Amino acid sequence: MWTWRFPLERGSDVPLAQQLEREVVRAVRDGRLRPGQPVPSSREAAASLGLTRNTVVAAYRELAAQGWLVARPGGRTRVAEQLPTVSLPRAHAAGSAGFSFDPLPPLRHELPTGTRALRLGAGEPDVRRIPAEPLARALGRALRRRRGSLLGYGDPRGNAAYLEAVSAWLGATRGLATDPGRLLSTRGAQHALDLVARALIRPGDRVVVEALGYAPAWRAFRLAGAELVVAPVDGEGLVVDAVAGALAEGPVRAVYVTTHHQYPTTVGLSPARRQALATLAGRHRFAVVEDDYDHEFHFEGRPRLPMAAADPGGQVVYLGTWSKVLAPGLRLGFVHAPAAFVDTLAELRRASDRQGDALAESAVAELMEDGELERHVRRMRRLYQARRDALVEALRRELAGAVSFEVPTGGIGLWARVADGIDDERWVRDALVAGVALRPGSSFSVTGARAPGLRMVYSALDEDELAEAVRRLAAALP
Repeated sequence: MWTWRFPLERGSDVPLAQQLEREVVRAVRDGRLRPGQPVPSSREAAASLGLTRNTVVAAYRELAAQGWLVARPGGRTRVAEQLPTVSLPRAHAAGSAGFSFDPLPPLRHELPTGTRALRLGAGEPDVRRIPAEPLARALGRALRRRRGSLLGYGDPRGNAAYLEAVSAWLGATRGLATDPGRLLSTRGAQHALDLVARALIRPGDRVVVEALGYAPAWRAFRLAGAELVVAPVDGEGLVVDAVAGALAEGPVRAVYVTTHHQYPTTVGLSPARRQALATLAGRHRFAVVEDDYDHEFHFEGRPRLPMAAADPGGQVVYLGTWSKVLAPGLRLGFVHAPAAFVDTLAELRRASDRQGDALAESAVAELMEDGELERHVRRMRRLYQARRDALVEALRRELAGAVSFEVPTGGIGLWARVADGIDDERWVRDALVAGVALRPGSSFSVTGARAPGLRMVYSALDEDELAEAVRRLAAALP
């Protein structure tokens, strides 16, 4: 027996026959009923819809009169082959939208996924080295100790134990005199950027960004309505004089900067420029959005403290992530900012995500409290330093003359400048064919202009893999 499920309202002022007519026409127009397709007999339709047969017969008769159905003596009633043209929309491909919207194209030069290529350009840690057993034990402990508070609704700022642990971690490793009220947990740094951009930016606001930098951050600001103002980067990081020049032309709402290891060039923002930027921020009352994505990894001496560590005026919005320390799949990051701003971020977060993963947050808090996270960081710092050295040796051996670089003092990758006469974009395409995935310099440029350089990330590949990647890269040299 045929079964039709149409939403008919028995208590409506519209007769049931007319409601059935409307639903059949709607099913034809949206493609659920196709031209020439048979429809249930009046008896079958009446039984499945709980109507009298006379009601269905009346509806079918009217639909036939309008040209939607064709009734053949001795045969099934069918949808007409030639349908009425009155307001019937053109058929469209499956997946297309029946409403207007502004499509958002993908970011340029994203690394391919699902490939066996050696991912020399991926900003990832080596997830093969994640402390899986300690993390599993921490998850189990957290679940046993605080099951009720972890599996229900929670605070959009984050799990209380996690915020306490992060606060203590930031005090010990970054010199931040903070408290949990100035922290918000996020699902990674990109989520933090999106929330901060939506809280800060009004349409038309100007945001200064580094000329070579992090394209997903630019997208977050642009989607919030910002106009991006480009400032160059040199051997001391962001050129702060360019920020002053932008201010001479009009107000600036924020400056987005990667201070510890500039992305992608890895240079650190010099102390003099940090002070100059802080002075400008205080004088002109704009926010400094400080993205400290890999603070834990420094190889020579102690790392420079973030600008947020010396911020008496409350100008700095500080972003951090555990994606480089543990694994990006955990989706854990944080924002440190003035308490009133964190309150606003929490309300924005409540509207889109409600709250974070309290179980994962609590497990990471356990790792901090028992010292396992600190031990893991020390192990990975030594490992990444050895991998940096292996990459440097391979580049000097295989690509001397083709690339030049400064050996980074920390971080997870290096910036290699490509020699004149070498087409870096073609090189990247040929390298992928040879089994190495990385990105051309233009993918780090705000304007998309050619920037002859390659960001090579050593953290995700072991020493043998790095040597093989560079060998393939040399073989693909145009």
